[in-house]
Amino acid sequence: MTVTAPESLLRRTFSFPHPVNEKAARVVAGGVVLIAATALLLGRLVSTDWLWLSLVLALGFVARALTGPTLSPLGRLASAVVAPRLGEPKPVPGPPKRFAQVIGAVVTGLATVAVALGLTGLAEVLLVLIIVAAGLEAFLAFCLGCTIFGWLMRAGLIPEETCEACNNLALRS
Repeated sequence: MTVTAPESLLRRTFSFPHPVNEKAARVVAGGVVLIAATALLLGRLVSTDWLWLSLVLALGFVARALTGPTLSPLGRLASAVVAPRLGEPKPVPGPPKRFAQVIGAVVTGLATVAVALGLTGLAEVLLVLIIVAAGLEAFLAFCLGCTIFGWLMRAGLIPEETCEACNNLALRS
């Protein structure tokens, strides 16, 4: 079966890199912290209208989960501009990073729904969770979503063949 040009473009667009440059992932996480903290602080100090930035975060997470950095402005900036200036890439497995993006999409999506329903307190709690998780990635190179992915693999809920390299602790050191 031959692949046509449009099919090839779709496959390239809707793919996720494996491996991922951890430096780019950490830069993206730093951007998420900045946007979420801005939403939270301005939502508290100025107006809860600023909590709608959770929608920007949710769309970014969805774009990155579906396409890696391809359709995410933050992902493109991190992978094409910032990370190359940080030295040699540090490759890490892609599937756990994609899983982390899906978790981010769910949490920020729920925050957006909470804002729409007027549940600003819930939206703020969810934004704090995103700040904590993204902050761990950005500043300590600890990916909470990747850790959960590993637990799910060990529990047999994610097949080994999904990411044989993910359990290789030599890649993490």
